[in-house]
Amino acid sequence: MTSQKTVTGARAELIAAVEHGADWAAKYPQSIRHAHPASVLVLFGRLDSIPAASDQATIAADLDVLLQRRAATLSSHPGQVSFPGGKRETQDADATATALREAEEETGLDPAGVEVLATLPELPLAASSHMVTPVLAWWRAPSRVAAVDHAETVEVFRVPVAQLLDPATRFTSVLSRAGMTFRGPAFDVDGTIVWGFTAMVLDGLFDAAGWTVPWDAADERPIEL
Repeated sequence: MTSQKTVTGARAELIAAVEHGADWAAKYPQSIRHAHPASVLVLFGRLDSIPAASDQATIAADLDVLLQRRAATLSSHPGQVSFPGGKRETQDADATATALREAEEETGLDPAGVEVLATLPELPLAASSHMVTPVLAWWRAPSRVAAVDHAETVEVFRVPVAQLLDPATRFTSVLSRAGMTFRGPAFDVDGTIVWGFTAMVLDGLFDAAGWTVPWDAADERPIEL
């Protein structure tokens, strides 16, 4: 990262990154039959939890992102780290409404403090037959968060973006399943592994925002389910 980051600020860079969303969305396999609509909240906030006097003074290294760990007993993506989110319900007006409702139900956050910046292109999540809309948001007034229903979420935490961008944190995950091998970006956050859909969205956003620091993609590590 360079001093140029202070010119526009991280919030503006995230908004600009949306213009490139279609580029990295193309990396996902696009054929899913009978997919259900769903949304996740990709929520960035300031590390100090204090509203910024000026968004232009906020750089990527000042940010964190909200993540959670799913319960190991769930039938879909058990034990994995994810963004808050879930399946669209009939009462949801749109993808944004789904993401905010699910995030409030799972983490207890106050949606009034969340500024929605944009929705990214739908991305297929073949493992659970969902078409997922990432809702990009800025946590203008952070609220207390914690796992609300431990049957679904066992932990809610905020990860510093600077830690995710650290090349020492990054590696390529390798998952072997049904005779096939899948590779993708991954992050080792103090022993907590972020991989799969969540890691791909973060990786794509970081690239599109111009935040990525070169890392060793040849460092491959197996994922054990």
